[in-house]
Amino acid sequence: MLKEGMKTPDFSLCDKDGQEIKLSDHLGKRVVLYFYPKDNTPGCTRQACAFASAYEDFKRLNVTVIGISKDSVASHEKFASKYNLPFILLSDPERKAIEPYGVWQEKKLYGKASMGVVRTTFIIDENGIIEKVMEKVKPDTNAAEILDYIRTK
Repeated sequence: MLKEGMKTPDFSLCDKDGQEIKLSDHLGKRVVLYFYPKDNTPGCTRQACAFASAYEDFKRLNVTVIGISKDSVASHEKFASKYNLPFILLSDPERKAIEPYGVWQEKKLYGKASMGVVRTTFIIDENGIIEKVMEKVKPDTNAAEILDYIRTK
């Protein structure tokens, strides 16, 4: 997994509308880049809705919010529409960002091991350097914790 102080690997992925988005397009702004397992699951929905509720605060602080999962563009479009998600959702079925960021890991559920995306958030500074890594975040409090962190920096 990438660590604080490291330069972020750039990537180009499609958003919920099929538009290609590059991380480097957001240089000059802070970016909250959060990786999550799957659209429309309870934890991921709560996390996305918390980011949506805090979206205006992020905008006032000049912070771009980007969520990434392996879900398809069509899945993201439905997810964003259903929950009125105003931020960027990127589709990464080929794990072009998921693997370089180190969030594709073995997970255990009910004693069964499988590979999947571990819920992780990266706060990236204006120069594309990882400012903070938040591992094993709680879906309900992740957005608020990030806002608290950013307001104190």
